[in-house]
Amino acid sequence: MELQPQFEYISSLIAQAKQKAYKAVNVELIDLYWNIGEYLHKQVKDNEWGKSIVKQLSEYLKTTQPYIKGFSSQNLWRMKQFYAEYKDYTKLLTLLREIPWSHNIAILSSAKSVEEKEFYIRLVIKERLSFRELERQIDSSYYERVMLGNTKLSTVSRELPQDITNVFKDSYVLEMLQLPAHHSERDLKHKISQNISLFLLEFGRDFSFMGQEYPLQIGNQDFAIDLLFYHRSLQCMVAIELKIEKFKPAHLGQLNFYLEALDRDIKNQKRKPKHRHFTL
Repeated sequence: MELQPQFEYISSLIAQAKQKAYKAVNVELIDLYWNIGEYLHKQVKDNEWGKSIVKQLSEYLKTTQPYIKGFSSQNLWRMKQFYAEYKDYTKLLTLLREIPWSHNIAILSSAKSVEEKEFYIRLVIKERLSFRELERQIDSSYYERVMLGNTKLSTVSRELPQDITNVFKDSYVLEMLQLPAHHSERDLKHKISQNISLFLLEFGRDFSFMGQEYPLQIGNQDFAIDLLFYHRSLQCMVAIELKIEKFKPAHLGQLNFYLEALDRDIKNQKRKPKHRHFTL
């Protein structure tokens, strides 16, 4: 009798329980830091507490709570800043509890506006970003690139049945591919397919990779799309043609030619979804 499926089921139950426990602990921790931040904010405002008193508080906590970490004077001051930043934005309170404290602090210290902070908080939740992945997105101006992309695609958005807000960026940063300064389109394509999980961190995890040099037969001729993806939320295919030269009108014609073939021959005809072509 094959017991592995039963064993895997028990293992999955343990993993699920651990994840639930982690989420519960994180909620309690963020609540604690919020309450401490609220108290410190009021003391600074009403009783003129400064950093010297907060330092004394930190030393007191080290003495009275010797086995608990995370209450350095610097972290206590961050709790106060955390509360002060978000106290007037109640719609964010639930979201703040869904991400770790380290992620909250990275966003608090790096994002400028509340809108940018909310964007990164939602990004962490949706993409399940690690701390290093979040740092990379912030350092590469992910928010600015998405907002600029939204602006450029605003006209297209109104013509589509789906909402493509925050899906595409104005530019993509691919330093993780470690390409040499001088490289060919083939090198770029090969590096992306070799490092597809890293590429999807930049491109978006709602995208599923369908293939490299995806074959199309049009008439008696064979063609190939450089990279083909499927977007789960938009429920549409996304074709990418890689070019390392300056844009030419012929590039757009080539891409539209491929899109028409995908629409005609590859798209699931049973569902007959509404479809529009657009290029980025």
